[in-house]
Amino acid sequence: MNKAELVSAIATKAKLSKVVAESCLDCTLAVIQKAVAQGDDVKIVGFGTFCRTERKPKTGRNPKTGQTYKIPTTTVPRFKPGKEFKDVVK
Repeated sequence: MNKAELVSAIATKAKLSKVVAESCLDCTLAVIQKAVAQGDDVKIVGFGTFCRTERKPKTGRNPKTGQTYKIPTTTVPRFKPGKEFKDVVK
């Protein structure tokens, strides 16, 4: 499912226009991204948690040349699904 299909499904389920549904989706995603970027967790009960985590530094290797190099610590977003979401997917 892509964004257009998601917007259409939201509009149908909530009985909204597609323009309003897309605006709601865009605002929701923007708020989640901003909160996670600031280091806050976004917990949606029954769905899951969006959080920020750090990847430890590691050593990488170029498969073509065999040369090794260091990959620095980096911060990445993470999603942990909730129990209800996991149960629906099963």
